[in-house]
Amino acid sequence: MHKPEKNEYDPNFETYISLVPEPDVKDALVGQPGELRTIFATIPEEKGSFSYALGKWTIKELLSHLIDGERMFAYRALRISRGDVTPIEGFEQDGYIENSNANGRTFADLLDEFDLQRRSNMLMFNNLNEDAWKRKGTASEKTVSVRAIANIMAGHVRHHIHILNERYLVR
Repeated sequence: MHKPEKNEYDPNFETYISLVPEPDVKDALVGQPGELRTIFATIPEEKGSFSYALGKWTIKELLSHLIDGERMFAYRALRISRGDVTPIEGFEQDGYIENSNANGRTFADLLDEFDLQRRSNMLMFNNLNEDAWKRKGTASEKTVSVRAIANIMAGHVRHHIHILNERYLVR
């Protein structure tokens, strides 16, 4: 699996894609659920509702956002990989978090959901042929390929792990 070319994604996603140095994005994707479990094993449950600033998500909301992102990116990858050329709309992440009930859930429950989503997505990715990986479609009014979406997924998680470590878990 080769990295996506610059013409396969919106330049705004370069931040995420640059966080995935692995030649095969599946290697990055498969390890992330365990990495998240390791990180969250060190965070007391009562800190889950902590936010580093007014108006910012709590730790549990950040984790819920990763789940939402996983679902949305997978939906895009599925449609585009299957040759669906219908433009896919964007989504308002803050509205999703407001209605997520994340702070009423446990870390274990949120991590189980992320893990289940990622395992499902890996089954899909592991069964795509080369043509499907390269297929392009339109999401949020921008051209994107399936392999770019997979890299965005992995980079999105890494981006938020950095934020978690730098802003939430400062000791």
